[in-house]
Amino acid sequence: MTLVANARMYAVTPDAAAAWRDLFGWVARASGVALDVIDHPPSRPIAELWAQGGLGSVFMCGRPWLRADPRPIPIACPVPSPDRYGGRPVYRTDFVVRAGSPFTGLEETFGHRIGYTLEESHSGFNAPRHHLLAFRGAGRRTLYAESVGPLHTPRGVVAAVLDGRIDVGPLDSYAFDLMRTRPGDAAHGLRRVATTEAAPIPLLVSSPDCPMEAVAAMRRGFLAASTDPDLAPLRARLLLKGFAPVEEAAYERLAVWDDEALSAGYDRPQ
Repeated sequence: MTLVANARMYAVTPDAAAAWRDLFGWVARASGVALDVIDHPPSRPIAELWAQGGLGSVFMCGRPWLRADPRPIPIACPVPSPDRYGGRPVYRTDFVVRAGSPFTGLEETFGHRIGYTLEESHSGFNAPRHHLLAFRGAGRRTLYAESVGPLHTPRGVVAAVLDGRIDVGPLDSYAFDLMRTRPGDAAHGLRRVATTEAAPIPLLVSSPDCPMEAVAAMRRGFLAASTDPDLAPLRARLLLKGFAPVEEAAYERLAVWDDEALSAGYDRPQ
């Protein structure tokens, strides 16, 4: 059996895409599980990828994973290496503006235009909405003059901020960090003005009917990739400390944030 592997969520630069392909290849050899690394271009909805059969190791956002029935099987979580993640399998949402904009803090962007990616996204929708809840009050139910979306992907947010369609947008912090490893990347034209609380990072999953022996073998492979000395350059390219087991209960926090916003009548970042 050959299973599908895909890292579209974090294949945000050509080098990152190539590095993920190399890492999947290493895990396939180490685990003995045949993995076909496929492309899923940004022009196609990522939900189509998650819905197809035969998934072996595919990145999935925690919010749609929570909602799936049946849920895909967790394999492992990446642990980003930059200091702001504290050596944990977490990420954040960065609120970004153009580097040359006059905004120095998030509150200065209120009354302007904010963007979002997709309703099913945690980093591009749920996390920024939860963060903005603290700024709302009885006399200020909305914070922005316009809420623009869906912008679909982190790259969509980057483009919308830079071309002036929005004044501030949410970016998956790990994706943003990866973008900025590439000299000349458009993401260097952005500046962070605020960051949300940490949340469990998107996880690698298999289809619900994936054989459990293959799941166990891939899980061992990703955990082994954390310490194999030959993979140190690859981990460095991907800003990875390594991988960690999935703590499924941690993802319930995303649903709590969703419930809090909806209970307050705040259906989208606005």
